[in-house]
Amino acid sequence: MKGIFKILKRFLPPYKKYVVLTFIFNILTAILNVFSLATIIPILQVLFKINTATYEFISWHTPGVSFMDILLNNGYWYITQLIETYGSSQTLLILSTVLVIMTFFKTSTAYLGSYFTIPIRTGVVKDIRNQINDKILALPIGFFTEEHKGDILARISGDVNEVENSIMSSLDMLFKNPILILIYLCTMIALSWQLTLFVLVLLPIMGYVMGAVGKTLKRKSFEAQNKWGELMSQVEETLSGLRIIKAFNAENKISERFRKGSDEFKKMSNRIARRQYLAHPMSEFLGTLTVAIVLWFGGSLILEGNGLIDAATFIYYLTIFYSIINPAKDFSKSAYAIQRGLASMDRIDRILKAQNEIENPKNPKKLQFESAIRYKHVWFAYQSDWVLKDIDLVIPKGKTIAIVGESGSGKSTMVDLLSRFYDIQQGGIYIDDINIKDVTLHDLRSLIGYVSQEAILFNDTFFNNIAFGTENVTQEEVEKAARIANAHEFIMATEHGYQTIIGDRGGKLSGGQRQRISIARAILKDPQILILDEATSALDTASERLVQEALDQLVKNRTTITIAHRLSTIKNADEIYVMHEGKIVEHGHHDELYAQNGYYQKLCNAQIDFNR
Repeated sequence: MKGIFKILKRFLPPYKKYVVLTFIFNILTAILNVFSLATIIPILQVLFKINTATYEFISWHTPGVSFMDILLNNGYWYITQLIETYGSSQTLLILSTVLVIMTFFKTSTAYLGSYFTIPIRTGVVKDIRNQINDKILALPIGFFTEEHKGDILARISGDVNEVENSIMSSLDMLFKNPILILIYLCTMIALSWQLTLFVLVLLPIMGYVMGAVGKTLKRKSFEAQNKWGELMSQVEETLSGLRIIKAFNAENKISERFRKGSDEFKKMSNRIARRQYLAHPMSEFLGTLTVAIVLWFGGSLILEGNGLIDAATFIYYLTIFYSIINPAKDFSKSAYAIQRGLASMDRIDRILKAQNEIENPKNPKKLQFESAIRYKHVWFAYQSDWVLKDIDLVIPKGKTIAIVGESGSGKSTMVDLLSRFYDIQQGGIYIDDINIKDVTLHDLRSLIGYVSQEAILFNDTFFNNIAFGTENVTQEEVEKAARIANAHEFIMATEHGYQTIIGDRGGKLSGGQRQRISIARAILKDPQILILDEATSALDTASERLVQEALDQLVKNRTTITIAHRLSTIKNADEIYVMHEGKIVEHGHHDELYAQNGYYQKLCNAQIDFNR
């Protein structure tokens, strides 16, 4: 129950109005059901001529007489008046009409009770998905290096659906079933407290048995949802690596891996479903067993003639008691759904409650880039081993620097730290003597443009991809950026020009075209600091020439940090920094570095040998 209240406390406050309306209509449903079923007593008495007593009308304010006794007496008095006036047949018709009208109102309020739960259900699901999406956007990149994309997709789809069912069951459990059970129980006590006392001994036994069956469901559901996340991760990997899979004839291997995981998930799902489906027949059997015991006990009292309850009232009592069985059975079903929902909520909370160590300062400073970027004794490690070791570096405004080195030397990590994709463990990075941790992420990243080796594009139009992240952009501005990036001509050659959809990750374009769109996006942003991370390394010679021309236009009058494997592209940099095992081991211009006969010369010679 504690888990249910935590979920409801987190997600129900925006929907208080609907919760109140649901609560009200559920109360009305229970009350109307009691009164509609109460017509059974006089109908049976009229049919079988059970009650031959004479009744006199009693004032509603008669002292010393309970309200229930007055209500029953005056009800019977009114019915006897109807029989005397209209006869038994007409009285039955009137009572039957009352039953139909009461049932109509009862079913209407029951519908309205369900009607107002729909905005709660859909709204809660929307809120959870929005929170997950916002959290994904807010979390640092480091979080996702430890999580599978497919598993995250599974949490935002399958797990959220499980929580939706859990929330719905919780609403029934808290705002419907308890109301029905309480009102029915009060009615039963009013009819016969002795018989109800006997019933109250039986109900906890039934509840205990049902609870014992569902004990392990949450754990098994958690394991199954984890397995589903693994399967989704495999699908995501398959889609991303389809070209390699086919190139290496690995279809059978990938298929076998997926089939094995799918079979394990099937077995888990079978165990969970079988346990869940056990709820209905077990509750049906236990409910019938309880009714049979009550029927035997109450029938024995009537047959012995001890006067505790008459036959017509006992049938009404049984009807009310049977009405209490359905909410009790719903309780057991809800318990199963809630256990699955709680397991899914635990998985969702791994995202929602993940700590974001990269946060905005409480009192941010205003950032104006006027002089230089400084790395001061920067140390950084992703986990335990240092990736960067005591980095000292000054990048004057307007200058172009290049960072070179073998793979794994820490080049890309250097620029990732400048954008605060990660936070350093020791030292500091400063822009104009202001630590980048002392400014907002938005202000910091507004200064920086980024062109990476893999052009990250979206399944949208050319226009929206170029204008991505820039507000209030005109068609002319987008076209100007595309022309500078050597992209305008091939864009206009497409069917709809700038409104052409470029496909998933720009799949309809060549590598050079994707890169030029990425450059056009950076040109439109007009950043003061530009980061080029292997921007031409994946291109053929013809594409590289066009992209390099675009880059030459882009770097004019900007502070540029270039990471390159192709050393020919950075010969004209104002300063070249050579990295080796996380340290800057050399720096200077191309000619002087080459003449030092050190790491830089080895890199250049290795590339010359490779190109031969």
